[in-house]
Amino acid sequence: MGDQNYSPEELQHRTRADASGKKGWQSQAYALGAISNFVSTFLTFPIYKVVFRQQIHAVAVSDAMRQLWHEGPKYFYRGIYPPLLSKTLQGTLLFGTYDNLLARLSPAGPHSLAHRWVAGLMSGVVEAVALNPFERVQNVLQDGRKQARFPSTLSILKEFNSYGVWGRLSLGYYRGFWPVLVRNSLGSALYFSFKDPIQDSLAKQGLPQWVPALVSGSVNGTITCLILYPLIVLVANMQSHIGWQSMPSLWASVQDVWDTRGRKLFLIYRGGSLVILRSSVTWGLTTAIHDFLQKSYSRKEPKD
Repeated sequence: MGDQNYSPEELQHRTRADASGKKGWQSQAYALGAISNFVSTFLTFPIYKVVFRQQIHAVAVSDAMRQLWHEGPKYFYRGIYPPLLSKTLQGTLLFGTYDNLLARLSPAGPHSLAHRWVAGLMSGVVEAVALNPFERVQNVLQDGRKQARFPSTLSILKEFNSYGVWGRLSLGYYRGFWPVLVRNSLGSALYFSFKDPIQDSLAKQGLPQWVPALVSGSVNGTITCLILYPLIVLVANMQSHIGWQSMPSLWASVQDVWDTRGRKLFLIYRGGSLVILRSSVTWGLTTAIHDFLQKSYSRKEPKD
């Protein structure tokens, strides 16, 4: 029976039910997540870089853009490969792990809030463990103060590998891991817990099929990002440090961020306007693309 006979809301529920009822490991969930994140990351990287400069230097939007302008087009896309690779891997792990865990927590459906929360939390843990090294290298590359000393990814990797076995992990690849773990696990739990309910409520309004997913991803991603924004700033500052002689502890990093922002919460949220824009566009596109691919896959898949 063709899907064209179903309303957008019914089609969404059928697509999720089909995915929940599959036996075995769902490899297509990983592929759909990878494609969704690759496209959205490529389109939104310029916004991300401006936001990163604000987090590091605590400057206004215009000052961050002026920095990039003075550096020239040669450096504008400097650092794009680590986030492109890491965000593609993020989508692979995030959506793939979530869908498979959810199918095992609630094989027949429907999925409760608790099921979505646990599956989202665990997918965020997997994501943090796998992607912390990528984010670490990316944050060093995008710090303009490090361009002369570390002009490439290879130069950063050589520095990390010179620290010794334990130093490579604690000071190198997994610098800032604990705030990353908290940020990613809570962020994933929040995103997946409320993504589908928001999308379902919008689908009842008779909107075009792509609109509920886009709006749901935008709203949900923005709220999640704003809640966790202090952790985002902390991670960016911790991971921009390099060299074993200049590695402040987690608590010292928290105090440094608080002091450099004048001990005022609203200064920690400097650049919040761009964070809202980046989160809205990135998660809106990611959710809409993933929803489209998932429905397309479900239509083409042979039925038993």
